[in-house]
Amino acid sequence: MDISVKDLQEAISIRQQIDNLQRRLSSLLRGAPQKPSAPQKPSAPQRPSAPRRPTAPTASGRYFSPATRAKLAAAARARWARRRITGGAAPAKKTGQLTPAGRRKLSLLMKARWAARRKAGGKQKASSRKKGALTPAGRRRLSELMKARWAARRKAGSK
Repeated sequence: MDISVKDLQEAISIRQQIDNLQRRLSSLLRGAPQKPSAPQKPSAPQRPSAPRRPTAPTASGRYFSPATRAKLAAAARARWARRRITGGAAPAKKTGQLTPAGRRKLSLLMKARWAARRKAGGKQKASSRKKGALTPAGRRRLSELMKARWAARRKAGSK
């Protein structure tokens, strides 16, 4: 990863501005008077000091040192630069749809299946009654059974 001195200085400056803003925000939230601090410009490239534990956790609850955050930011900028060079991400390809050739093949298979059915048995007559409906004979038998049941209950209740 090639990072110029100028980019590192800019990253350090941004990091310091973020730290100042975080201090101001925490002092506002605690109700303490805030100390205005002007962003400091580094005169020469600074060597990274020992990693300090930052005051605020990231979204996942982990703490990253400023040096690690600078590395992550630089890596992200490099990724974005590579993406700009290649022209961005390719549009997502639609999946799960039939191609025209597949549709034709399926159509031919279904036509052959229908032709074989017609040849084998002709047109089958659809049943006129609904599935699960009672036939007149079944309805008559059920009626007789229910009448016998009711008569038995009346007889048992009158004793």
